[in-house]
Amino acid sequence: MPDNKSKRGAADRRQVAGGEGYEVNYFARKHGISKDQAEALIKRVGNDRDKLNAAAEKLKK
Repeated sequence: MPDNKSKRGAADRRQVAGGEGYEVNYFARKHGISKDQAEALIKRVGNDRDKLNAAAEKLKK
């Protein structure tokens, strides 16, 4: 859920809200990694979903 209720849509979906447990859990489950690994990736890479997806794929290899 976006912080600013008037700004919803695609721009909000391009980011993973690291402070929202449900989003971190979803991201971790999606990639088959632990929640701690997902949180570490978000800290290291940032919250851009495309960059995080790529980093998670590298982590699994």
